[in-house]
Amino acid sequence: MDINIEAVPLHWEDECNIIVGQAHFIKTIEDIPEILVTSVPGIEYGLAFNEASGPCLVRTEGNNNDLVSQAASCAEAVGAGHSFFLIIKNAYPVNVLNQIKNCQEVARIFAATANPLQVLVARTDQGSGIIGVVDGYSPKGVEGVQDKKERENLLRAIGYKMKQ
Repeated sequence: MDINIEAVPLHWEDECNIIVGQAHFIKTIEDIPEILVTSVPGIEYGLAFNEASGPCLVRTEGNNNDLVSQAASCAEAVGAGHSFFLIIKNAYPVNVLNQIKNCQEVARIFAATANPLQVLVARTDQGSGIIGVVDGYSPKGVEGVQDKKERENLLRAIGYKMKQ
């Protein structure tokens, strides 16, 4: 059996984040939207789920047609069965990630990021599977005192830490 491995770059609009995961059941396409809208009022999203049996369709849901289209493009590019691609706007993954991980159909999360993302895909005669991701870039060094201050200030500026 031949196995081909490739890095598939994903694309979505600026000011959004993507969550890439694997789930085991078509019900995922309905349960994740319920999680989103009950977790973050005003969240915009597009979700695509690659069905792995039966008609093997890319199933989609969302409340922003552009994000739905972008998620479907990611799903088609990767082509891995039971994978899902969730693009969110007006929220961060930290707002919904634990709830998504607790969804009974979700088997794993590969990435939750706004960084450039490449999905490492193994392709065989049967189909394709995600074997990992490349999230962003490699480190350029260890943070110094000024870098630490900038990190602390950023977290407070975006509201994820208490102001001192």
